[in-house]
This record gives sequence, C-alpha cells and structure tokens, in this order.
Amino acid sequence: MTTSAAMFLLDVLLVALVWPFAVWFTLPAGATWPAVLVVAPALLHPAANLLFLYALGLYRRDAILETRKSLGRIPLVVGMGALTAAAGGWLLRLMLPPGPHADPARLFVLAVVCFAFCGLAARLLLALLRRRALFRSRLMVVGAGRRAWDLVWMLRNEGSSLHYEVTFVHDPAHGEIDPRLAQDKAHRIVTGGGDMLAVARAIQADQIVVAPDERRGMALEGLIACKTAGYPVRQYMGFLEKEIRRIDIKRLDLTWVLYSDGFYFGLLDRVLKRLLDIAVSLVILLPAAPFLLLAMLAVWAGDRGPVFYRQARVTRGGRQFRIVKLRTMRVDAEARGAVWAAAGDSRITRVGNFLRRTRLDEVPQLFNVLKGEMSLVGPRPERPEFIDELARELPLYNERHMVKAGLTGWAQVNYPYGASLDDARSKLSYDLYYVKNFSVVFDLLILLQTLRVVLWPSGVR
Repeated sequence: MTTSAAMFLLDVLLVALVWPFAVWFTLPAGATWPAVLVVAPALLHPAANLLFLYALGLYRRDAILETRKSLGRIPLVVGMGALTAAAGGWLLRLMLPPGPHADPARLFVLAVVCFAFCGLAARLLLALLRRRALFRSRLMVVGAGRRAWDLVWMLRNEGSSLHYEVTFVHDPAHGEIDPRLAQDKAHRIVTGGGDMLAVARAIQADQIVVAPDERRGMALEGLIACKTAGYPVRQYMGFLEKEIRRIDIKRLDLTWVLYSDGFYFGLLDRVLKRLLDIAVSLVILLPAAPFLLLAMLAVWAGDRGPVFYRQARVTRGGRQFRIVKLRTMRVDAEARGAVWAAAGDSRITRVGNFLRRTRLDEVPQLFNVLKGEMSLVGPRPERPEFIDELARELPLYNERHMVKAGLTGWAQVNYPYGASLDDARSKLSYDLYYVKNFSVVFDLLILLQTLRVVLWPSGVR
C-alpha cells in the first residue's frame, strides 16, 4: 500500500467514525433514522472535505513528508469543503420535497469542528506510524549498476512509499557495481547471483525489479522460480513508471514503449473528453467574466497597448493554432525574436506579474478550448520555434502531440514552470506518462489538483 493510499484510508476511517455522531445532533425532533431528507445534505460534507483534501495536495508525497505543512492547510481545506457542501445542501433542499431537514447552520459548525479534528488527527497518526516504519516496501532489485542507482535515487525522492528496504542481487555478468551503491550502507548487496528465490523468501520481498545494466545473457530461471512462487516480477521501466508516476527519460527503453500497454485513445474517450472540455470551460467562463473584463481594462490602462496576446503554438498532430492570452509583457518583448522566459523576466509588466500569479492571463485560452484547438488537460502548448530543437534533443518528444495541448496538465501540476532544455526534459517525462495513461478520470484528477497550483503558484514566471 502506498503512503498516499494509507493517508486517504485514515481520513475515510476517522470521518466514518466521527461524522455520524455529529449528524445525530442536527436531527430535528421526530425524524427517523436514516431518513433520506435528513441524511442526504449531510453526506455532502464528508464528500466535499475529501475532495478538497485531494485538490489542495494533502495526499501528495511532499505534504505527507512535511506534517507541519499539511496541518497548516487543514483550516483552508475544512473551510472550503464546508462552504461548498453548504451551498450544495441548499440547492439539494430546494429540489427535495418538504420534510424534516437537518439544521444547516448547526451542520456547518459541526462539519468545521469534526473535519478539522479528523484531518489533524489523521496526519498526526500517520506521522506516528511512519516513525515506526509501518509503511515500508521490501524490494529485491536484480542488478547493482548505474541503472539500479538511478532507481534508488528516484525512489528516495519521488517514490509512492516513503520507506524502501532494498536488497540488490548482482551477477558480475551484469556489469560493475556502482560505487555509490557500494558505499551506501542503507542497502544490502548479494553478489554472485545466487538463489534468487531463497533471497526473496529471506527478505520477504514485496516485489522484484529487474534492473541490470547489461541484460544480454541474463539467466531467467531464478526469476521464473520467483514468479511461480508468487512474487511479482517487474521490469525497471514499468515498475518506476508506477512508483513515480512519470517515465524515466534518461533510461528510456523504446522496446518497452513498443510492447507496454497505453498510448491508445478510443472514440468514447475522445467524445467524453470533448464534452468535459466544453462543460467545464463554460462553468469557469461565466463567473470569471467580470474579473476578465477588469483584467482587460488593467492591461490596457498599463501602457495603452493591445489587451490580448496571440501567438502560434502546436497542438495535436503537430497542427499550429493561435493561442489567446491576456498580454503580460511589454509590446516590444520579442522585438529580437523568440526567447525562453526567465525568472524575474524584465519584460513582464507590473499588471502582467499579477495576472500571471493569479492565472487570470490564462482565462482567454478557454475560448481556444471551446473552438477545439486545445483541451483543458494536456501537454503545455509549445511554440513552433522551439519544437524542432526539442525534438532533436529529446526522445519521443513529438509523441506528446498525440493529444491536444492543454490549459493544465500532469506536468504543470507536478513540475514548476521552467523554460530550458533540462526543464523540457523533466516535463516530457510527465507528458509521456499522461499520454500513455490517458483517461477522462485522470483528466478530472488533474483538474482538481490544478486548484493547488492556483492557490500556491510555486515556480510561476
């Protein structure tokens, strides 16, 4: 079980134990239990609370590692969840026939108190369990070379579990042992190959990962014995993709890409994605219209220049379109040609800096979404001037154009804004994961996580 899943289960368990008792105090006199008219609005509160816990990033690895950060976000989660559920409860009561309802004011207060307690208690409890190393994953890794070192390094920094106990089984035929692994006392290296099944049983391995630097001539009998004995055997790329939720570009194996599942988009998926784009775009545009008009006025008043900024970008199939954004830079920002954005870019105006931090400059892109040129979720639309350079340097870069460019995306919610070749390489690892694992449910999860990026815009330029 991943640490994020454990955190979610703790939240659900505490809410399930505490919330029914809280609802009991809101029941009107003479109400029967469980009366639908009484319970239905009350069910919105735990649903909204869990939704905002996810949306504001409290199930992410960094938030779980930094308990103090998580505790600091609980009040905002509880407040937003209670307000959303209260609004939903009011609409629900309008649609339900007259009858005994829970007191909405008392329900709101109890929701704030209850979910604040549950949220704080769950995170403190998880921190206590982590100290006892209850959430640990025992891995047996075949190979102890550079690839194995990369695996350990990425698991330490990005792994879905916070504690990994790794035992390396190394055969000299697989190459040399990486000196960094040899010096790392946190892990054990079994040399000479040996009986893999005996090692797996001795360490009680949860999974076996095949990650040698040299795979030619590798004996498979030991791995087959482990698999038939019930131990999951995973290839390096597939295991790492699942654990860190991106694709390792550095060690990318094209044969793995060719034979692994994914990179498939059915007609139903495309239709549902398009319907989601239209519905969510309209829901955002209607309430955002007054703020958009004020932002347009502020841009014009700043230097009397054009309000909108139109620029060629690349979307699905390599097709170019004109993206529309509120102008945040000086009119002469690119008088000498296209250049990467930079931290503290002097070309950004004072109004533009505010628009970028609040994401208001992105709102006009919803018109690109409605026209079908973009999607709400997808890889960031890149400029054609940079596409050829990036495609030459980065393997499978053009595969990100299998889907429409997006207003937000898996790379945008996981990697801070960057404008360099190294940043493009890191973001491509997330874009390829998204393209490979595309689904409408995945889109919904990314849209929820975008709320965290809007509220805490780290790395925005």
